[in-house]
Amino acid sequence: MPHPSVPALVESAPALATPTIKPGHDAEAVAARDLPFAAGSTLARGVPVGISDGLKDAPGWKQVKDKVAGESQYVKADGCLVSTKVRNNQGTLARGDDRESTVALFEYLDPTILPGYLKTEGLRWGDNRNGPVRRVEVLVLEQAAPPAGRAAAVLARLFGTAGSSVYVSVSCPDVASFAAARADVSAHLAVLPPSN
Repeated sequence: MPHPSVPALVESAPALATPTIKPGHDAEAVAARDLPFAAGSTLARGVPVGISDGLKDAPGWKQVKDKVAGESQYVKADGCLVSTKVRNNQGTLARGDDRESTVALFEYLDPTILPGYLKTEGLRWGDNRNGPVRRVEVLVLEQAAPPAGRAAAVLARLFGTAGSSVYVSVSCPDVASFAAARADVSAHLAVLPPSN
């Protein structure tokens, strides 16, 4: 016989419970396909992307800074310089999809940059050397080289869902070396998907 101070059990109708555990993120599946701007929401929320150091193994390149405050630098004997940066906690710049967010990133870096100045290109997506090459869309701001000046470009993407951004700058003493450096960046630097 139950004690009088114990409340009586109340029968309740059975109901489906909402799961409290979020399903796992399939990082391998995301890395196994191209990542256009519109697919940025397929990344794990709040887990940052990365960028490889593959340029240090490309012929003629030498790494001179390795992830110092998130920045790495590479130099080539012909005078070209490549700088890569990864920044986290970038969610405040996110606007709509990743393309709009990346435009906002460029505008944050320099308010005089207009969306019409930017063009879409791609970098390697994932560091899988044995399978097909995957590409991640980035926006590029290319500066026309003055007759006696350096040719330069900035490639960047803000990943709104992941809350991080990648930034690659390429600078060379002339147009010919610049074209070769851009090809090396495209072939050897990879944006690394979130690992979980």
